[in-house]
Amino acid sequence: MSPSQLENTLLYGDKKLAYRQQPGSQPGVLFLGGFRSDMSGTKAKSLADWCRATDRAYTRFDYSGHGASSGEFEDGTISRWLGETTAIVDQLTTGPQLVVGSSMGGWIALLLALARPRRVHALVTIACATDFTERLVRPALTVIQRAQIEAHGVAYLPSNYDHSPYPITRRLLDDGLQNLLLGQPISIHCAVHMLHGEADKDVPWQISRETLEWIESDDVQLTLIKEGDHRLSKPTELNLIIETLNRLTLSS
Repeated sequence: MSPSQLENTLLYGDKKLAYRQQPGSQPGVLFLGGFRSDMSGTKAKSLADWCRATDRAYTRFDYSGHGASSGEFEDGTISRWLGETTAIVDQLTTGPQLVVGSSMGGWIALLLALARPRRVHALVTIACATDFTERLVRPALTVIQRAQIEAHGVAYLPSNYDHSPYPITRRLLDDGLQNLLLGQPISIHCAVHMLHGEADKDVPWQISRETLEWIESDDVQLTLIKEGDHRLSKPTELNLIIETLNRLTLSS
């Protein structure tokens, strides 16, 4: 591992956020991972390789309660993770950023573009999980799980990607209500290129389609990948993500 890729930490409140950076040209690339994922995943590493090969600045990090960052996952909320993302942008990056958001990271990327419009050059979303706390999680809770959240503030749901169940807290659901985007114009005016698998069983592709309809930008595109699942980590799918980034950087 080169010195430019060594893991560092940024203090945000009482949490240490682990991050890795590579120097290079602008616009820089910022990767935002998904719910319970981290910066060591296949997509994050593939972007690191591409940025290195094209001499482009690259930043990736773990939200609190994720990966190598400190904190408990159960304490996390969309607002908390958005605040951490904004701190990463403000304190660690310079110039315009091409933000790549995967799943929950897509929702946070949209919120970041609203919070820092002058810093976001363009957005690439992968299986964008806009408003997932209300659109996907809350409706899927069983009567027993709802009772557990009411009584204890948390319920544990099975995961398709982890042997242990993951916690859904009342704090996460209540905070999600404060960050909803769908159902009203989304005042984002940069390019937004969305990728979504038609076979995604976790976040239906229709979520990306509805998000597209509400974004005000004139340059919003949705590419559907036949038989693509939620992760979109196959070689052909990773190549499509890179091709999308190439187009956006060439237009800068």
